[in-house]
Amino acid sequence: MTRFKSLAALTAGLLLAGFAHASALEQFKSFVASTKAAKGEFVQTQVKNANGEAPKAGKNSSGTFVFARPGKFIWTYTKPYDQVLQADGEQLFIYDKDLNQVTVKKLGDALGSSPAAILFGSNDLEKSFTLSEGGSRDGLEWLKAVPKAKDSSFEQIAIGLRNGVPEAMELKDSFGQTSVLKFSKLEKNPALNATSFKFVMPKGADVFNN
Repeated sequence: MTRFKSLAALTAGLLLAGFAHASALEQFKSFVASTKAAKGEFVQTQVKNANGEAPKAGKNSSGTFVFARPGKFIWTYTKPYDQVLQADGEQLFIYDKDLNQVTVKKLGDALGSSPAAILFGSNDLEKSFTLSEGGSRDGLEWLKAVPKAKDSSFEQIAIGLRNGVPEAMELKDSFGQTSVLKFSKLEKNPALNATSFKFVMPKGADVFNN
């Protein structure tokens, strides 16, 4: 048993050593190829508003996520308010718990060249994004993704990776705002069933189809 544990530790060490010398693009492609589904937690912080200034305190939001490629995900905000963005592969449901309202959109139109397309979309990112190395910062290797679509609401998306796993995303939108997402407790390829992403319409909810 000890021998097998030592072999497993050695293998893990070699994999991490390999990632330590891999570029951000190599790390991300490896993550995409090996990760059909994942779940974890996130904290989202607005670091620059439309005026190019740091926003006032209290702009943090947090929650959980789970996804399965292609195009299935549940992105749940728990603080400072309850909101769920859920996609079943065909439609996107945006549920505001406080207002008991659900907005339904066609997933292809809603996903597009968005941050969600990077994490939850297909494996062929270079169809929608121009990818390039973003250098090292904050202990992470950064990958820059610029949407090819001119009508995208984002100018640039950066993904920070460590040991082959995304730990952060930096989002710059067309209004000059910058937000940072930090991921934690990420679990690759968890067990999910066929109904995991089926949206159940809340009782009495107002429904808007866009």
